[in-house]
Amino acid sequence: VQFVESGGGSVQAGGSLRLSCAAPGRTFSSYAMGWFRQAPGKEREFVAAISWSGRSTYHADSVKGRFTISRDNAKNTAYLQMNSLKPEDTAIYYCAAAVTLTPSQNEYDYWGQGTQVTVSS
Repeated sequence: VQFVESGGGSVQAGGSLRLSCAAPGRTFSSYAMGWFRQAPGKEREFVAAISWSGRSTYHADSVKGRFTISRDNAKNTAYLQMNSLKPEDTAIYYCAAAVTLTPSQNEYDYWGQGTQVTVSS
């Protein structure tokens, strides 16, 4: 499974972006999807995850109330709506697929190439 991320860019603090993760193919709806991010000089960290059905979601405390993960299985696409962005949200954002809903990146088998998000103050 290969993913294509889009929607990254540069925005001022307080702004919004929506990331998309497209996965052509019939197997997309079989996987839980997650978003991770890696800031310069830091370890990659969990941001949010959603079950294969979309009924269950899990957000990191650092983004709870500001970011929302969702998916549209008919379009084979997962989304990350990011509101009230802060400079500390600056990172490369990756989407990934796992068999089960989990925040552990070690459980994710397939990864996208990443999209840059830059938030200026």
